Amino acid sequence: MKTLVLNSGSSSLKYRLFSGETPLADGLAEQIGEPTGHLVYHNLEKKLEHNLTEPLKDHKEALKQVLAFLTDPQLGVLANPEELGAVGHRVVHGGEHFSASALIDDEVLAAIHACVPLAPLHNPANILGIETAKEVFPKAKQIAVFDTAFHQSLPERAYRYALPESHYKDLGIRRYGFHGTSHRYVAQEAARFLGRPLEELKLITLHLGNGSSMAAIKGGRSIDTTMGLTPLEGLVMGTRSGDLDPAIPGFLAQHLSLDAAGVDQVLNKKSGFKGLTGSNDLRTIEAGYQAGGQAERLALELASYRIQKYIGAYLAILGGLDALVFTAGIGEHSALFRKLCVEGLEHLGIELDPQANQHPHQPDLSAQHSKTKILTLPTNEELQIVRECLGVIG
Repeated sequence: MKTLVLNSGSSSLKYRLFSGETPLADGLAEQIGEPTGHLVYHNLEKKLEHNLTEPLKDHKEALKQVLAFLTDPQLGVLANPEELGAVGHRVVHGGEHFSASALIDDEVLAAIHACVPLAPLHNPANILGIETAKEVFPKAKQIAVFDTAFHQSLPERAYRYALPESHYKDLGIRRYGFHGTSHRYVAQEAARFLGRPLEELKLITLHLGNGSSMAAIKGGRSIDTTMGLTPLEGLVMGTRSGDLDPAIPGFLAQHLSLDAAGVDQVLNKKSGFKGLTGSNDLRTIEAGYQAGGQAERLALELASYRIQKYIGAYLAILGGLDALVFTAGIGEHSALFRKLCVEGLEHLGIELDPQANQHPHQPDLSAQHSKTKILTLPTNEELQIVRECLGVIG
């Protein structure tokens, strides 16, 4: 079956077409609705690329152009639009409505609309992608795959905050967690690599990129995660502060004369690595660290220290650990940051092989006598979305 994976932003549209689990074509439309709009298309089978540099009026026009490329006699990979069996949509927030992916009908779409207050920057764009795809691909099944769904298995003691009961019941304030599609995928891949059933494993997965989160996974189920009501909580990230004293937002508002939007801008866009060093590019920060930069050293040590504290906490609630799994841009590519995250944890049975970490040619980076496996596994959220679609359709 042919499945098109869509990730719709407010002015962008990322797509990848699969046959079964094999990618056939992909690309990206950017700056939709602007004079500088453009679209990139790749035929992965024939290794062909085409760039369209004319303005794209809206998402519908962008998706129609994607369809034109997919069915083009020279560039395309589809004989006709009817070959497309499903469209899988990345949806950021499913709230408490969804613990699994869902075939989109009016009821499901209404529930996604109801989650807009929880993800005002993301869910409206995801909804736009769904409504556009329904018009352009009317015969394909539309399936929503939620970033939050994997973490709906958290026990109440893990997802509740110590706030008035009405704040949870009336406003939905609780820990939801994000990057669930990635955490689920690498957990499955870790089980595959270890040659053991996922149901037997205790894992800590680290999705480390410009946005970062960790998950404690027991028996294939997420039992805790670092992100909360929003993606701001938890680890130090590219531009996000991560955990901080809850009184700090009020303090900032009072002393800097900021409104709620201004405080939000500071914590989400001006903090994290960017706030500490002036850059949110880890390559720049690592270069500064190697050159003896004090700001860069503090940033990397602060961020890895935060991760070590979560490793210790998750070890406690898991009751042991089979594997620590690094993934995403930083997790897969930064030997220095991986080293900082695990050094000094030998007393917990977590020991890195320095040579394997510097030149990883296989997923296992753990020292020979390490009780816990240290793995680096590439994430593939688009492939996981395809698998979710196939599971929904049956």
